[in-house]
Amino acid sequence: MLILGIETSCDETAAAVVADGRRILSNVVASQVDLHAQYGGVFPELASRAHIEAIVPVIWEAMAQAGATWDDLTAIAVTVGPGLVGSLLVGVNVAKGLALGRGLPLVPVNHLEAHLYANWLESDSEGAAPSDLSFPLLVLIVSGGHTELVLMRGHGDYLYLGGTLDDAAGEAFDKVGRLLGLPYPGGPSIEQAARSGDPARFRLPRAWLEGTYDFSFSGLKTAVARLIQPQEIPPRFIPDLAAAFQEAVVDVLVTKTVAAAQDYGATAILLSGGVSANQALRAAMRARAGVPVYYPPPVLCTDNAAMVAACGYFRYRSGARAGWDLDVEPDLRLV
Repeated sequence: MLILGIETSCDETAAAVVADGRRILSNVVASQVDLHAQYGGVFPELASRAHIEAIVPVIWEAMAQAGATWDDLTAIAVTVGPGLVGSLLVGVNVAKGLALGRGLPLVPVNHLEAHLYANWLESDSEGAAPSDLSFPLLVLIVSGGHTELVLMRGHGDYLYLGGTLDDAAGEAFDKVGRLLGLPYPGGPSIEQAARSGDPARFRLPRAWLEGTYDFSFSGLKTAVARLIQPQEIPPRFIPDLAAAFQEAVVDVLVTKTVAAAQDYGATAILLSGGVSANQALRAAMRARAGVPVYYPPPVLCTDNAAMVAACGYFRYRSGARAGWDLDVEPDLRLV
């Protein structure tokens, strides 16, 4: 069963062909990082225009790399939300046109659920999940736009446990990266700077929100800003501040995730989303979890269409189909 996945929720134009929800035949991504770097974040109107320019060549390349014809496809899966409305519209409308023209079923996919299913894709990288995962699974979805804890009781069966009340973890990384004068995107830049830093040099707060599985990172971001504002931090201390910030974020993410996994009897923890590529987060989670911890290779942590196709496979098997009136849902939730 071959599924063509299409992803345009933010600033990555992506298409992929995946077999049986597991085997990647192609995975093409056109990144807009350089385009948005000058703004320190994604500029929505520019993102949608760039998607329009890239979407058709990216799809054609994905089909060519997979060696697939349109007759080989079982369905087309496309991200409908959450995300930037202009960006989502490009992918959804192209997917609708292709599905109509080729007589193929159209499967709507939730971007957050797609990140989760990146763990179902075959990979020989360290931390890759086995094919025989057993439920329930505790999932941490952590990216530029989302930080959520979800209990996965089965395919399509989710219990929302908690999420960020303000900034997502990835958003906090980007904002603090700008405060420290580091290149965009902030996550990889802070991780790189932190490798040579001493996190003990600066004491930064943690928002524990006791009694909940919720997160808050705006106070941590403000604490970094207050350290910088009175006087310019000497460049030699930037790695130390980056390390202290990263340690604070990782500490809260790991503590809350491990507690939820224990409370709900999870058989394993799955990491997903762009921030799950952070090596400090992975190492701390493995050290403290008490259950197996799985995560995709870095290329599948950030936005891509292979995860959309994998999710689309399971959505298709459950009977999910969309009509030609399918519309985007920028604020779509997983649960």
